[in-house]
Amino acid sequence: MESPAFDLAFEPAYGRAVPVAPDILRITAENPGPFTFFGTNSYLVGSSSLGVIDPGPEDEAHYHALMAAIGGREVTHIFVSHTHRDHSPLARRLQAQTGAVTVGQGPHRPARPLRTGEVNPFAESSDMEFVPDIALGDGETIAGDGWSLTSVLTPGHTANHAAFALEGRDILFSGDHVMAWSTSIVAPPDGAMADYMASLDKLIAREDGLLLPGHGGPVNEPKTFLPALKAHRLKREQAVLARVAAGDSGIAEMVKAIYRDIDPKLHGAAALSVLAHIEDLVERGEIAADGPPSLAARYRPARSR
Repeated sequence: MESPAFDLAFEPAYGRAVPVAPDILRITAENPGPFTFFGTNSYLVGSSSLGVIDPGPEDEAHYHALMAAIGGREVTHIFVSHTHRDHSPLARRLQAQTGAVTVGQGPHRPARPLRTGEVNPFAESSDMEFVPDIALGDGETIAGDGWSLTSVLTPGHTANHAAFALEGRDILFSGDHVMAWSTSIVAPPDGAMADYMASLDKLIAREDGLLLPGHGGPVNEPKTFLPALKAHRLKREQAVLARVAAGDSGIAEMVKAIYRDIDPKLHGAAALSVLAHIEDLVERGEIAADGPPSLAARYRPARSR
């Protein structure tokens, strides 16, 4: 299977609400970057009263754009897909203004405990203050006025990542788990590749008709995009195994070979992605390490392949 056809065509329309489907508006925060593309997408769902999905970063212009799009309508719920600082912090001010109830999987936590001497490279990107009023389990539904959203727990990018399915509409708000413009970073200990792949299989089995992500434009053909995205991840896994088999014992060596065609400024993020694959491969007995998997550890094949 070919790699997914990533779509880089996107107009953020900063400060304006863009209709993306009936009774769904998208407002994009002006916080562009290597992990956020043009910025974070917030969504308003409903007509007479609203649910807000991913209010975004604590940003004055984005707050006023959201309030303008809300236009005096009641906001009953604020949904948060996960607790990175480009998605959840504005929930506090929006709740104070509207009185809405906050909803999410739970507070921020790592996918696994920090190891001795380990530093979480995404610690400063994590919103440790957000605690949802309603902590949703998998498959739990919140009903609003003319709309219902059901949680689809999708750990991987973060341990507390959730997507939200709009009942009766074949639409899934996919957060950062699946995006049309790029793969999502999976960086230990915040995220875990085994969890990510299991969550990807979960979405493949759902057969949604439209995905609305946390960054960039929609995934219009998820039934073909999602299997291609899985194949892309498995290809990266095979590349890691091949480099270890070829004698690369360090992650830095692997990154230089596997990601030789990307900007070296992104090699740090690529190293974390390789580490995520390696953690999974060590757990499965495909690779051996000289200690707990880390960016500094040395690796070798665990058995003849």
